[in-house]
Amino acid sequence: MVPGRNSMEIIIAKFSHWWPPLKKGTPATLRAIFFFLVLFLAAYISSLCLDTSAFLSIKNEPVPTNVEVVLVRPENLTKLEEPRTPLPAKLQTLPERVLEFPAIDCSGADERKNQTRTCPDRGKEPTWEPARGSRGECPSYFRWIHEDLKPWKASGITREMVEGGRGSANFRLVIKKGRVYVEKFRKSIQSRDKFTIWGILQLLRKYPGKIPDLELMFDCEDKPVIRPEKYSAEAAALPPLFRYCGDRRTVDVVFPDWSFWGWAEINIRPWDKLQKEMKEGNKIIKWEEREPYAYWKGNPFDWFKESQQGFKESSLAKQCKHRYKIYIEGYAWSVSEKYILACDSITFMVKPYYYDFFTRSLEPLVHYWPINDRDKCRSIEYGVQWGNQNPEKAQAIGRAASELIQEKVSMDYVYDYMFHLLNEYGKLLRFEPQVPAASVEVCSEGMACSGGGEDVLGLGLERKFMLESLVKSPSLSRPCEIGHPFESQELEKYYKRNLNTIRRVQKWESQYWQDFEKQG
Repeated sequence: MVPGRNSMEIIIAKFSHWWPPLKKGTPATLRAIFFFLVLFLAAYISSLCLDTSAFLSIKNEPVPTNVEVVLVRPENLTKLEEPRTPLPAKLQTLPERVLEFPAIDCSGADERKNQTRTCPDRGKEPTWEPARGSRGECPSYFRWIHEDLKPWKASGITREMVEGGRGSANFRLVIKKGRVYVEKFRKSIQSRDKFTIWGILQLLRKYPGKIPDLELMFDCEDKPVIRPEKYSAEAAALPPLFRYCGDRRTVDVVFPDWSFWGWAEINIRPWDKLQKEMKEGNKIIKWEEREPYAYWKGNPFDWFKESQQGFKESSLAKQCKHRYKIYIEGYAWSVSEKYILACDSITFMVKPYYYDFFTRSLEPLVHYWPINDRDKCRSIEYGVQWGNQNPEKAQAIGRAASELIQEKVSMDYVYDYMFHLLNEYGKLLRFEPQVPAASVEVCSEGMACSGGGEDVLGLGLERKFMLESLVKSPSLSRPCEIGHPFESQELEKYYKRNLNTIRRVQKWESQYWQDFEKQG
């Protein structure tokens, strides 16, 4: 190769003696013909010099049947682009093999509902190794798992501690060699217990063989109850009681609530389906075209009447019509929080006293507008005034919350949170989990087919929602990687930053009303 000259220049130089020098006055058309003739010959000869080893290497190998052929016209090529289909070994990557569980057939289940149902014998526990690596680092709220289990980090968890939660628990759940057993103590509100157990069964289908043997107590009521001061100073009998929410005075272990798999009594679909519906619902009315008011809706429905009318008035995906939506706790934390945050509207959050598994990552003026619980009406009115005068900032807050819910609280992350929580909990057990004599084995097949027309509205929604939320195959990737525990200084800084932000909003609000009263 001649330095400073490419192969095309060399080829043209070699063949330049083939054409005679053109005489002065030769027509431009004739010169153009000679030029393109030489260019064609040069291109043809250079193609013969290409290394054909790449083509020879696939000789006698089976031809992939799923190769995507893309025809690209030269005039459409504006820049070098990556192939639309990734090229795996040799020419292309063959599709990943997906293991699917057998379909659940509930035909005739209603006629057999009084018969004893047994779970299928799967033999040896399945071995699962994902085709891909981890999904990357978990969302920041996963780190609260370490905080929730911190009371038992030094001592571990004994059987005595687990039994200490029985007085409040609705059920005991045991996982033994990949199978699930439940001992029920008392009925929960509506179908909370049923769908919580269902969710754990789906976790075992998503990550088969990766959940350790364990034993836990679960309380499906609203308010957390485990206060450390009620137990011995050494925390020798402090119960690790699982529930849906916590507060700063208690140490209940926070777990995703039942509605992620559906709320049959009020026709709220499983989160995986509803999340997509709400994302589309947000597009119906643009933020700037929504009603410039704050909106709150409780639970006023006659649900039987509403069911007869096709749930037209209670569709969550169609309720994102206002710029501002109010979240306020009831008896304790409310399931509605994730639906309100997902709306693209700015959330007016009346000072909360409880948290669920992901809301500890929310920040004021980033994901919500803080409302003073001691003067709600004036605080909400000021928030509306501020938002209408600062539409871009208000819209950004609503969008940040919606993106967090859509991207960081997907069902994949819900399952990953359960995975890490149960694995970290299992590491703390200082006893061998045992299957109680009074327990019953539960499985997806039995639960789905038993949830027929026996739900409150008589519409078969329990079975429908279970089948909609059924995990049909193991995950193709490993769970996300949980972050390290919080440092005490890190938590202190986090709390201080949030508190200072809330106080700043209260200062704006106070100044606004002082100026308003002076004008009046």
